[in-house]
Amino acid sequence: MKKIQMVDLVSQYEKIKPAIDSAIMDVLQSTQFINGAEVAGFQKELELYLGVKHVIPCANGTDALQISMMALGLKPGDEVITPSFTYIATTEVIALLGLKPVFVEVNQETFCMDASKLEAAITSKTKAIVPVHLYGQAADMNAVMAIAKKHKLFVIEDNAQAIGSDYHLLDGSLVKTGTIGDIGCTSFFPSKNLGCYGDGGAICTNDDLLAEKLRMIANHGQSKRYYHDVVGCNSRLDNIQAAVLRIKLRQLDNYIDARREVADFYDAFFGAIEGVKIPFRADDSKHVFHQYTLSLDGYNRDGLNEFLASKDIPSMIYYPVPAHRQKMFEEFGSASTDLPITDWLTHRVLSLPIHTEMDLEQLEFITKTAAEYLTLKK
Repeated sequence: MKKIQMVDLVSQYEKIKPAIDSAIMDVLQSTQFINGAEVAGFQKELELYLGVKHVIPCANGTDALQISMMALGLKPGDEVITPSFTYIATTEVIALLGLKPVFVEVNQETFCMDASKLEAAITSKTKAIVPVHLYGQAADMNAVMAIAKKHKLFVIEDNAQAIGSDYHLLDGSLVKTGTIGDIGCTSFFPSKNLGCYGDGGAICTNDDLLAEKLRMIANHGQSKRYYHDVVGCNSRLDNIQAAVLRIKLRQLDNYIDARREVADFYDAFFGAIEGVKIPFRADDSKHVFHQYTLSLDGYNRDGLNEFLASKDIPSMIYYPVPAHRQKMFEEFGSASTDLPITDWLTHRVLSLPIHTEMDLEQLEFITKTAAEYLTLKK
């Protein structure tokens, strides 16, 4: 049996190797390494795929979030509401810009922001909401957008784990996550569903004026070369990464389908085990399974993690320490925030291997091994 990995990028590369190698060689021969034809081509193709007016490529997903908050004119002291149960980048940039993160609870089934808790967190200083589409499951964007509209707040979608996910709006239209709020941000970190071979990210918006400002900020605040209208930063997607992403974007829907097939196999097995909660699939959206995450009630999660490792099966805990309990946010007094579901999940979630190249032999071994532990440790 082939070695089991959380993400098998080697096998994925081997399937598209001729196209990837040729594209990278073309960039090397052109010597257009920054803002070349591949970046422009990828931008247009991603706009078409997402059905969004503007895509602004940048250096990584963290930069995408930072540039977005800068473009919206958020000022030190302004409050930004976001879940604590997420990767630290989502919340880190809030503090980096002198803003105040306000942490809200997540839904125990979806792992995403609990929109029913949003309004209680809004104050006169609140300026924006950052919902996270965690693990590939879309947040409750219909509810989030309704609340944001009511209170005149900006919405920045953290779409780093859910690119390609479909979402049904209340009017019946079908859109992609990342295109619903004022701005959507994504990451092309190699392990993502759409990943490059280094760092990369992108910002999406349907607002023409906002798009112009986002482009300026990402390029040193320039309206034209050497004319700097606003304080900006240097955040660019390089031409080699764009060349890789163009090829992989054409495969993204196939990659999502492959991940969903793996999830179906896991669902059929783990769904029959009492105390094991399989990922929730909302009716209004398409889960793209960046991660396949179980929540375990009545089992020793860390024990299962260690048992799988002893059998050469990797598994990951995303995330063992929620943002509101991280030392970096001590100055905000966030550790006293009452988020019982978030705290509960951090002790019970476990993500299993899921990627585009998994085979039946691997899946059967993973589930059989997990069952060996679960039947003994209940």
